[in-house]
Amino acid sequence: MRQSDSAGSGVRGTAVRASVLILLLVPLALSAQSRSSSSRFRQAVEYDGNLTFTRLIYGSGLSNFGFGGAAWSHDYPAADKNLSAIIDYITHIRVRLDGTNVLDLDDPEIFQNPVLYVWEPGYWTIQPSEAKRLREYLLKGGLIIFDDFEGPDHWNNMAAQMRQALPEYQFLPIDERHPIFHSFYDILALKVPHPSMDVVPGYFAMFENNDPSRRMIALANHNNDIAEYWEWSAEGLYNPDPTSDAYRLGVNYYVYALTH
Repeated sequence: MRQSDSAGSGVRGTAVRASVLILLLVPLALSAQSRSSSSRFRQAVEYDGNLTFTRLIYGSGLSNFGFGGAAWSHDYPAADKNLSAIIDYITHIRVRLDGTNVLDLDDPEIFQNPVLYVWEPGYWTIQPSEAKRLREYLLKGGLIIFDDFEGPDHWNNMAAQMRQALPEYQFLPIDERHPIFHSFYDILALKVPHPSMDVVPGYFAMFENNDPSRRMIALANHNNDIAEYWEWSAEGLYNPDPTSDAYRLGVNYYVYALTH
């Protein structure tokens, strides 16, 4: 994915350094274990005003998923830490590198974090109190990102949960023309394939007042698993091009969230 000449000052040089950093990141082992209650796993670093990667934990889903963790824990903690390191290195955003957050929707600390990242929303369910809290969070300025889900059944479940919080809102398709793909890197084509499945990725978003010209409040990376590239970048499991492009998407998501 090439960058246009209009990309921000210093992007080309920092992109090269980022590629080196990706290769040097220390491999991080998966540590999330299967749990009967998501609340047992809650973790939060002390808030200090810096950006902290925050993943949403939920109690529903598979009790034994992937490498032994629940559905919400896919790619944990390597994806969270690796993207945090890249954002800290590439941008001027102050990022916490000594820990990440794992919070549920009933936790008031979600309001201290501008982005909630959700894995496997095909297995996600929310309670009425969580729907109320999510609505408040999104309309106050938060962004929720869904990743690592495929097919119509998983889409329909995610959309059903969102309707509990925002029944009057709908997901709209977006493409590389949307500002989120130009918030830091100038992404001219969306060329990050699903790392392990033969599906066609799609990008969908919710906007304030259902107006695509307004702030994005939810983003769905459907038929894709962008964070899988972040998780395994240190091991070189996937080719450098899609891995670098997946990081560019992640950086753009967070820069957009912090500037809109």
